[in-house]
Amino acid sequence: MSEPVEYVIRTVWIGVGATVVMDLWAVLRLRLFGIPSLDYAFVGRWLGHLRWGRFFHDPIAKSPRVPGERVIGWTAHYLIGIAFAAVLVAGWGLAWARQPTLGPALIVGIGSVVAPFCVMQPAMGAGFAASRTPRPGMARFQSLVTHGIFGVGLYLAAVVARMAGV
Repeated sequence: MSEPVEYVIRTVWIGVGATVVMDLWAVLRLRLFGIPSLDYAFVGRWLGHLRWGRFFHDPIAKSPRVPGERVIGWTAHYLIGIAFAAVLVAGWGLAWARQPTLGPALIVGIGSVVAPFCVMQPAMGAGFAASRTPRPGMARFQSLVTHGIFGVGLYLAAVVARMAGV
């Protein structure tokens, strides 16, 4: 297999796998602690409003619905996971993907929290780093934990890909 093809296959595998791990964490977090995760329909709603030039919402839940917003949001969620996996594999190379270690995966996973803190939360009306939420400290902590879990998922997905001969 050529290196570009291997890069794409491993990146998609790792990104999807890590996103699944993050989603499993969200289910577990809800069941154990009663903490709901982001409704990805809101991500779809936000993306749907971009075509009309609307970037900020106050809050997104009060903005008009967009047809197919749930599908749009979940698709974007997985594509974003793949994009962060691409950052990881591009940054540390195919050598990392073939012999993964936890450190780089955690760096990218935890580093990916910049996206919600600086883009998604402000755009959806929650403020920079959840500053406009009822409990900003807890929201930030939950975001960091979730993105840390995503980092663990990047590592685990790369390990599974290696074991599966991908």
